[in-house]
Amino acid sequence: MADTTARPASGTALPATMRAAVCTSAGGVTIDERPVPVPGDGQVLVAVEHCGICGSDIHLILDGWGTAGVVEGHEWTGVVAAVGPDVDRWQVGDQVLGGPPVHCGRCRPCREGRPSRCEDGSMTRALGVDGAFADFVLVDARRLLAIPPGLSPRVAALAEPLAVALHALSQGGVGPVDSVLVLGAGPIGALAIAALAARGAPAVVAVEPLPARQELARRLGAHRVLDPGALDTFPIWEPERMAEQAVDVVLECSGKKVAMEAGLSQLRRGGRLVLVGAGIEPPSFDPNRILLNELTVTGSFNYDEHGFEEALALLTTDGFPVDELIAPDDVPLDRLGDALRDLADGRIAAKAMVAPRLRSGEVER
Repeated sequence: MADTTARPASGTALPATMRAAVCTSAGGVTIDERPVPVPGDGQVLVAVEHCGICGSDIHLILDGWGTAGVVEGHEWTGVVAAVGPDVDRWQVGDQVLGGPPVHCGRCRPCREGRPSRCEDGSMTRALGVDGAFADFVLVDARRLLAIPPGLSPRVAALAEPLAVALHALSQGGVGPVDSVLVLGAGPIGALAIAALAARGAPAVVAVEPLPARQELARRLGAHRVLDPGALDTFPIWEPERMAEQAVDVVLECSGKKVAMEAGLSQLRRGGRLVLVGAGIEPPSFDPNRILLNELTVTGSFNYDEHGFEEALALLTTDGFPVDELIAPDDVPLDRLGDALRDLADGRIAAKAMVAPRLRSGEVER
């Protein structure tokens, strides 16, 4: 029988098995032992250093949106452990992070520099492909990016969600004089606030019900922080009535129906509502408010063409609040379920980082 043990380029054998946090059909995770993947043509095996928990992971795992048996986790960094045939760019020991999906490059959006709109769905959505809540992750070599010198793998794992936040700003056409309201100060909302503050936005308002996230928004540079109950909302028979503190752009990052609907009422004429957060309950929009005030409602999915490079540059900028954006303690793989629940309930305000090499009882910062 052929030897299927994955081996790095140096010839030193890797472990035959690895731990992986696997989705269950009951809306949870279990830690399984799985074979370490063997990289094929054009593939790289990466030993995972850190993997951030995304809001979508809460939906996929706790809310049952995902597929049983699949390993989630897409905000990751690590070290190249083995390379497959025909991989020349990467070597064992390289520090890397998972970059954007490989797009077709042929459709009109790709040619126009809009890869998030790629018309080849098989290229943009890797549903059913195992992610990085595991000791190792197998990835197309073309998706890897090098971690810049001086940037820790822990901080570099913020590049993916920060690229999402930057794309939301692009979709909203946020300019230097625009006022912005961010609905939801979870991971993406917090990153959007930090990015806006770094760009010198003149007015950033955060709307968040949870006290810990309210305080985080203030530390990240929000000029005002409101409870959702403080927002002006108007009945359908008052479509032209404006909120007292109307803004140019609303970034809806919570995925909540009520927040999406309230977002329209926070816009001044000609304003833009950007739907960033994923939600399962559909909103009901007032078409007359959109029509009479010439509002724009748009979605924001994935990244700008050079979003990861822009995110990495911002993460290396002096003064960017990376320590505020990441929860102080890393999460062992077997505590992933607990961390998901803590994030969903607001007990963790900042980005939680899973470190598969940790074991329960250990602490690493």
